[in-house]
This record gives sequence, C-alpha cells and structure tokens, in this order.
Amino acid sequence: MEVLQESAVSNFTVPGPIGRIPVRLYHPLASGEKKLKNTSGPLLPLVLYFHGGGFVSGGLDDADLQAQYISQHSHAVVLSVDYALAPAKPFPAAPEDAYAACCWAVKNAADLHIDTSRIAVAGDDAGGNLAASLTMITRDRCAAPFAAQVLISPMLDPSMTLLGDAKRLNSDITAEKCAAGYRQYLPQTMQRLHPYAAPLEASRLAGLPPAFIATAECDVLHTEAEKYASSLIRAGVHTQVARFAGLTHGALRTHIPLLKEIVEFLRRRFNVTGTGPTNLAFQPS
Repeated sequence: MEVLQESAVSNFTVPGPIGRIPVRLYHPLASGEKKLKNTSGPLLPLVLYFHGGGFVSGGLDDADLQAQYISQHSHAVVLSVDYALAPAKPFPAAPEDAYAACCWAVKNAADLHIDTSRIAVAGDDAGGNLAASLTMITRDRCAAPFAAQVLISPMLDPSMTLLGDAKRLNSDITAEKCAAGYRQYLPQTMQRLHPYAAPLEASRLAGLPPAFIATAECDVLHTEAEKYASSLIRAGVHTQVARFAGLTHGALRTHIPLLKEIVEFLRRRFNVTGTGPTNLAFQPS
C-alpha cells in the first residue's frame, strides 16, 4: 500500500537533552505544486508523530505512510520524531526527546509556518505511549495544552495486567514481546509506576487534550487502551475510541479507514481551536 508523494519532505536533526534528534518534516503541497515554495497564507496546524517499535526499535520510515497521509489530507505540517531507543537510552530519554522536539517546533514556529495554538500529538505502539506521556509533561511544565492527541494501539501499561490472550485473539504480538520491550525501556522496577512511562497508572488526567484512541480486535493491547479511554472520559476529557474488527496490532497503523478517521478527528479539533499564536511556555527541561 502506497501513498503518493504529496508533501514536501525534509530530514534533519534538532537539539535534544542527550544529543541531536533525527526528525522528518512533512509540509503539505498545494494542488499542482512540485516542491514547497515560500510559505504564505494562513498558518498551518502541526502534528508531532512518534513511531512504534516497542521502545527498542523502529524509526522514521515506520511512520512515513501515516505522516504523509495525515499531512496531505488534514493539510497540516507533520514532524515525525526519531526518539532515543532502549536499551542504550532507557526511560526517561524517549519522552524527554519528545518534549525537546516539541520545544524546538514552538521556538521555530515562524519558519515552519505553523499555528502554535493548533498542535496535536500522535503515535502508534510505543509512540502512542510517548504521545500520551507528552500531553502530561507539557501540562505539568505549564505549557499551553495541545489541541488533540491520537493514540494508535498504544502501549500504556508496563504492569501488563490487562493484556489479552495472544492465541485466542490471533494477535501478532505477545506478552513475551511486550515484556522484553518494557524490561529494556524501564530497567528499574519503580519506573513502571511513573505516569510518564505508564499513562494507565496516572491519577491526574483532567485537563488533557481531546483524544482519539484506536485499537485492533486482534491485539493483546486493546483492553488497556480502551480502559485508558474510559479513564479519560471519567476525567472529563473529550474522547473518541474505535476498535477495528479483524485487524492485528501491526496492520492498524497503516489502515486507510483508520487514517481517514484520524484526519476527520484532527480537522474537527483544529477547527474548534482558536487560531493565532499563543503565549507558550515551552522550555527545555
């Protein structure tokens, strides 16, 4: 399955707390354009996207189709972030990279031609965990809230108490694979209770941005993601949740019907968010 090249794409690095962070920027092209011209016209929303890989693998190429689709069809700039991976760089390196990338985007909003009041976060698998944790980090560090969050089959519960039965579900991932990823990402036992590592353990969910949470029927992770959705709803967070029948964990992130729903969700959230730059307080940690 392929998406036509309909965004101007560039690869570079941005400063991070423990080194440069590789990123890939997607800027939507107007009809008939072959490459990005001087930016003009209304400012565009920004989506920060975090790839999957169980905290120990994956990269920018794994998020390419999703980022390309979201950029073109929601007419948003997408910044895909290649965050630090365990075991070489365990928690909290990855969420701190995520926050640093967001700080860089806000600082360079004029060059990116983005509206800082319309920034969303999205990710799949471990990237869904990072997207969720980033919404908490920015809230706790008194930055302006995101316009939306999109979590695709996210890994949210290092305790793994809610994992489904892989054989019964015909899941393409297993408890053993999840355990191996968490063991390398969270080498200290107490880290598994930290809300930035385990969003499902968070007790403070009020004030987080509106959420779209997508799960796959044939995925051991769908129960924990749906429980997180219910927790957000109880906390008063506008939340939309959708389970896709017959799909596996790995197939969900590039499932075009899902990507269409994500685009519609983002369009709605960007439309209800006030336009124009805001006084953001993003500061490097």
